Amino acid sequence: MMPEYGHALLCLALGVALLLSVYPLWGVARGDARMMASAGVFAWLLFICVAGAFFVLVHAFVVNDFTVAYVAGNSNTQLPVWYRVAATWGAHEGSLLLWVLLMSGWTLAVAVFSRQVPADIVARVLAVMGMVCAGFLAFILFTSGPFARTLPAFPVEGRDLNPLLQDPGLIFHPPLLYMGYVGFSVAFAFAIAALLSGRLDSAFTRFARPWTLAAWVFLTLGIVLGSAWAYYELGWGGWWFWDPVENASFMPWLAGTALLHSLAVTEQRAGFKAWTLLLSICAFSLCLLGTFLVRSGVLVSVHAFASDPARGMFILAFMVLVTGGSLLLFAVRGHRVRSRVNNALWSRESLLLGNNVLLMAAMLVVLLGTLLPLVHKQLGLGSISVGEPFFNTMFTWLMVPFALLLGWGRWCAGAGTGRVTSGRCCSPPWSPPWCCRYFCHGCWKIKSSP
Repeated sequence: MMPEYGHALLCLALGVALLLSVYPLWGVARGDARMMASAGVFAWLLFICVAGAFFVLVHAFVVNDFTVAYVAGNSNTQLPVWYRVAATWGAHEGSLLLWVLLMSGWTLAVAVFSRQVPADIVARVLAVMGMVCAGFLAFILFTSGPFARTLPAFPVEGRDLNPLLQDPGLIFHPPLLYMGYVGFSVAFAFAIAALLSGRLDSAFTRFARPWTLAAWVFLTLGIVLGSAWAYYELGWGGWWFWDPVENASFMPWLAGTALLHSLAVTEQRAGFKAWTLLLSICAFSLCLLGTFLVRSGVLVSVHAFASDPARGMFILAFMVLVTGGSLLLFAVRGHRVRSRVNNALWSRESLLLGNNVLLMAAMLVVLLGTLLPLVHKQLGLGSISVGEPFFNTMFTWLMVPFALLLGWGRWCAGAGTGRVTSGRCCSPPWSPPWCCRYFCHGCWKIKSSP
């Protein structure tokens, strides 16, 4: 009966997510503080329901319940217990359930740790996150149910987990990567809340910036761990291959890096407001795009272990709805939060803007190189391959000026001064600028290697 309980919890979670999407916004419209405060209660209920369903699926793997089709297809009795737990997210259905679990966890964290934020902003932010949760829960329930039974006849032994996934990397890499993906939904939700309210001040960005930094750190750790795993498991003798799945995680990382710097300017100088909102939308939209590319199987990748082309179309439709709706809202209401700040040509803000443009240009290069083979094939022009030489050449031309601007920007004063500051403001070696420097150095090494 436990799998049925898990399915019932997912149905209940969908209902709670829909309430979270609507009821607090209704309270904002009416100015009702109690209705706005209900968002926190719904966030708790959503997390409890999803966590309960996830626990049921983990339990089915641990006890080898082969009456559950997902367990029978991805585990067996000889698999060590830690790999049985990790097998929960080793294929399509379980990985989506992990996504929703982490999404509900971020939603709860925002509800718990945003008590200093005005109630109307929290209500809007949690409502947007509830909408995203509802979309993925609907996807799971209607197309990717993890609790489907094999009854009345069920196997006495499972088919085992993919041997390539029987590695400690499976335990840590997907959760870290998904924590980064889902974490950018917080910045996205704050951006939508700002557009709905028509205001974006320094306090607003001060609330959003720590969440964005946490998501960026998780995504960075996930990418680094995935590179190390691929290095020794897939055996191509390199850390980075510009594979479509690698690119799918790298694009939101580039957008997130630009967003972090833009948030700093918005918080400290009240500049880049519209740009910050656009980057917030872009970063999370790229996370959805990465999920679609990995889950749909439309691109050939050595990293793709949980793809399903038919069900991937649902993610594509959801991505188009979220991204299109957000950009439409930005087009209609973005002028209300536009900055009115003039920066000197050689101010730190102007140089940061230049670096942001270069980061987004690099993201567009990765996007073009990743999607061009697919578009070329769909247009009936035959098959093409965009590989390492293209990316290395383009990144060399983009990252050299990026590194120069990055170094000069740390020595420039703020807007309106035009002078040079002392070096005491240099960033620590684990900060985004230094990580970008490391990546530039790595790209240069790859380019210059025989």
